[in-house]
Amino acid sequence: MAVAAIGQNDWPEDWPELLPFLLKLIGDQSNGNGVRGALRCLALLSDDLDDTSIPKLVPELFPSLYRIISSPHLYENSLRAKALGIVHSCISMLGSMSGVYKRETVNLMTSMLDPLVEQFSIILNSPVLSPNPDDWSMQMEVLKCLLQLIQNFPRLPEAKISAVLAPLWQNFVSSFKVYHLSIIQASEDADNVGYDSDGSERSLESFEIQLFELWTTIVGNSMLAKVIAGNVKELAYYTISFQQITEEQVQNWSRDANQYVADEDDVTYSCRVSGSLLLEEIVTAYEDYGIDAILEASQVCFRESRELKQAGSADWWRLHEASLFALGSLSEHLCEAQDSGYNVRDLLEHMVTDIVGTVVHQYPFLHARAFSVVAKFSSLISKGICEQYLCNAAHAIASDVPPPVKVGACRALAELLPESNQSSMPNIMGILSSLVDLLRQASDETLHLVLETLQSAIKSGGEQSTSIEPVISPIILDVWAQHIADPFISIDAVEVLEAIKNAPGCLEPLVSRILPTIGTILSKSKIQPDGLVAGSLDLLTMILKNAPAAVVKAVFDTCFISTIQIVLESDDHGEMQNATECLAAFISGGRQELLVWGGEQGSTLKMLLSAASRLLDPELESSVSLFVGSYILQLILHLPSHLSPHIPELIAAIVRRMQTSDIEGLKSSLVVIIARLVHLSAPNVDQFINLLLAIPAQGYGNSLVYIMSEWSQLQGEIQGAYQIKVTTTALALLISTRHPELSRIEVNGHLVKTSAGITTRSKARVTPDNWTKIPLPSKIFALLADTLAEIQEQVGDDADNIDEEDSDWEEVQNGDATPHDIMYSASVPSNANPSVEHLNAMAKVFDEDEDGSYDDDLAKTDSLNEVKLSDFLTNTFVNLWGSDRTLFEYLCQGLTNPQRVAIQKVLQK
Repeated sequence: MAVAAIGQNDWPEDWPELLPFLLKLIGDQSNGNGVRGALRCLALLSDDLDDTSIPKLVPELFPSLYRIISSPHLYENSLRAKALGIVHSCISMLGSMSGVYKRETVNLMTSMLDPLVEQFSIILNSPVLSPNPDDWSMQMEVLKCLLQLIQNFPRLPEAKISAVLAPLWQNFVSSFKVYHLSIIQASEDADNVGYDSDGSERSLESFEIQLFELWTTIVGNSMLAKVIAGNVKELAYYTISFQQITEEQVQNWSRDANQYVADEDDVTYSCRVSGSLLLEEIVTAYEDYGIDAILEASQVCFRESRELKQAGSADWWRLHEASLFALGSLSEHLCEAQDSGYNVRDLLEHMVTDIVGTVVHQYPFLHARAFSVVAKFSSLISKGICEQYLCNAAHAIASDVPPPVKVGACRALAELLPESNQSSMPNIMGILSSLVDLLRQASDETLHLVLETLQSAIKSGGEQSTSIEPVISPIILDVWAQHIADPFISIDAVEVLEAIKNAPGCLEPLVSRILPTIGTILSKSKIQPDGLVAGSLDLLTMILKNAPAAVVKAVFDTCFISTIQIVLESDDHGEMQNATECLAAFISGGRQELLVWGGEQGSTLKMLLSAASRLLDPELESSVSLFVGSYILQLILHLPSHLSPHIPELIAAIVRRMQTSDIEGLKSSLVVIIARLVHLSAPNVDQFINLLLAIPAQGYGNSLVYIMSEWSQLQGEIQGAYQIKVTTTALALLISTRHPELSRIEVNGHLVKTSAGITTRSKARVTPDNWTKIPLPSKIFALLADTLAEIQEQVGDDADNIDEEDSDWEEVQNGDATPHDIMYSASVPSNANPSVEHLNAMAKVFDEDEDGSYDDDLAKTDSLNEVKLSDFLTNTFVNLWGSDRTLFEYLCQGLTNPQRVAIQKVLQK
């Protein structure tokens, strides 16, 4: 161990002879202690093996490792397991090398594969008979090796890997019997946790999780999935059986409801979660056949649980609960399957109605699962059963039932209340009263759940909710104040208060309750505990959102000047960010009237501009200014005439802020501001360009050059439906001016690959990105063409069946034809393809049936929301084609084929 400890620090640079020495010791069969010591050293060093040592090491080391693994009569299992651990490290490193050295790594693996698979089969043929880790440590290492083999070399000969599947299956089945007795039922007096010589924990559950991970990888391998297709139903059956609640979980969850909620929401490291991942992979790999297999397996498990119940078994409920848990983990897939003709409904209804007559106190986890499953499948299960469970849930939270049942009841209420009819809804005040009682007892995880349920209940109450404010608000405000340092709980509390605010007749009393305290906190912001000022501003922003003018004025009179002072004087990032959002909400709610409320003429505008100036200070950290874009946008939308004289100073400040920003999101939000100013200048966009030319920018000739260099690079990454529409249409306005200065600006075209192979960090440092340079109009034209192509894809424009590879230009106007040769494909694509989020946002904009209403407050008031982006771009291209054919043909030379086809479609219309 001393040698290993030194080697971990000194090898390989300062001790190159260590590895040859260890190899020699391992190969000396006459020195048993030497073999053991060298192997332990090598096991500790194996994580440091790299792509320079592995290719030389494997041919020398593997024969010795194989000899140890295959000689149970000479070496104890712990030593053989260490040898397998080193094999695992070698396979893992070869896998990471395979992308660059594919042929070499495959050759090395092929040379080892046959003897390895033979030994793997022999080791796995030994059934798991005991929870004692010493009895299955070898199998555990084999599972790890197989996992690395299939993950890193998915196209290894199918027949070779298939040879190990039968013993692997027997291992899976035999281990379940042990797991069921020792872990699920805890009927065997056994220590379930062991430790290897290196101190790593070994437990039977970790062994089963490793098995699940391997089966999930096998199912996900298209070749191996075909091999085991005939056993998928059995695989699903055993998976569900493994998902039964263990006796240890029963004890822990019964004592601690927080732990139950946390484990229910956890997605890592348990047989239940690993089993769900395997079932999900079965559905993905086998589709309808996989769904059939899982439904049939669930039915078998349910039937077996009923047989156990009739036979008097005390544990019958576990298999029933596991069946429901498995189906619940696949709720989205199964709801779709019902729509496709599968009879999921009958099975689920049979399973949940069968529980109704059982004793809650005797089977709390089964009842909790039933509540959860009904909530997940509420769109599929009959209204009658949903209403029955809704009433049961309302009764459960008010009754003396075990905490897990109340947890399940809360989940059911949160999902079922919004979908229930007012006529069939239980007494909402009774539910709210019970939830408030639960709130007083809740902590940590359960607190989050109860707040979520309260929010749902308040939103669903309708006219019944009019009297809730004095009952619930003080309690929620107390929760909010006590947990102000916990963002998750405090946000939950604010969302409950927002639901109260939106309930009929509750806004004014809530504001009257909150405002005096919040006003005092903000006016003395420098002496408040950490988080209280930022939290108060967050609460204030919620109150201002969509509030009537009278409420906005009341908040303005109490808190506006304090909010401005926080922006001007605070150094706390959270306070400044929340104060920025709060000021934006003030402007959105107060609009022009805001300037009158301040009293002295011009004082309010001066304060608003001072806040903008501070937020655009280039010396501030970028994160402080993160929301300045939405704030300035509100100034543009609601106070344009008052802002107009200050636009030159505003642009100069925006440029300085962008140049010092290290956050792309901040730069993008400021690009949106520039784009909105382009629209504000219409129809005199030329004059706006001239203004940018007159404003200096450090390191650039002027602000136009800098802004367009950044904008052209960021456009593909801008997110948000409103933001995409504003920036895209602004680019179209700019190119339509044909301003001569635009053509004099060169921006990045596409990235030039300068070297072969993998780009390491060190290589990236010495070889920065190299871009082609193209004229700005060409870049804008390509960006607009990209957007047009994405619109056509989103809306499914199948009217024109055009071959994208071979189509010629058709006559489009006045008998003129576009020459085919001007549309050749060139190597000047626009910026990187937009992200998935970008496309999803665009889909909202591009839907021609969209009613134009977005959740974003900015979008509700801006006239640009009336613009149909597809029509706007079509007009831009058609007008440019008709008014300046020479420029149009020149710009087309830089387009890719998909971009050309997109433009061709709109010109042909």
